[in-house]
Amino acid sequence: MELYTQAQDEFDKVLAAVPAAGWSRPSMCRDWTVRDVAGHAIWGQLQLHAWATGGPDPARDGAPGMPAPAVMTGDDPLATWRAARTVPAPTQLSRTVAITGMGEVPVAALLSLLVTDLTAHTWDIGRALGLPVDLPRGLVTASFGWAREHVVRRPGFFGPELTPAADADAQTRMLAFLGRAT
Repeated sequence: MELYTQAQDEFDKVLAAVPAAGWSRPSMCRDWTVRDVAGHAIWGQLQLHAWATGGPDPARDGAPGMPAPAVMTGDDPLATWRAARTVPAPTQLSRTVAITGMGEVPVAALLSLLVTDLTAHTWDIGRALGLPVDLPRGLVTASFGWAREHVVRRPGFFGPELTPAADADAQTRMLAFLGRAT
C-alpha cells in the first residue's frame, strides 16, 4: 500500500507541473497526448474503486485499447485526478474480481499493476514535458519486478522491450523493458 500511495504521489507531482498548453502535447505513449495519459490514469483510479467496492465499472474511455481517454479528465485534469484518487480500505483488499487474462484475483493483487502503470506514466508525462523524472528506487524496483512477471505486450498496453545501454541505471532498464526509449 505504501508503494501504491507513493506512485500516486509521484503521478500527482508530474500532473501538477503540466502547464496549460502542455495537456495537448504528444506523450511518450504512442498516439496519446499528455491529457490522454492523465485520462487513462483517472480511469484506472475509478476502475480500482469499482473493483474494491463492487460498484459499477467506469466508462471504458480510459481503458487500454479504448478510444479517447482524454475525455476522462474534464476541464481540469489535475482536479479530476485528485478527486478520482482512491485507496482501497484494508477490508476491500481481499475482495476478488474477475480480470480478463488474469482470472479471479484479489484487489490487493491489482495494486502492483497500478504501481507499475502510474510509475511508467509519471515518466511518460514528465519526459513529454521535458521535465527531469527521477523515479524513486522502490517504485522502479517494484515496477520492474511486476513487469517481468506480468507485462502484456500489445497495442494499448506495453510496447516491445528495448535494449538499454550496458551501463544503464535501474530506471532506464525498467523503462526499456516497458518499451520506452529514454
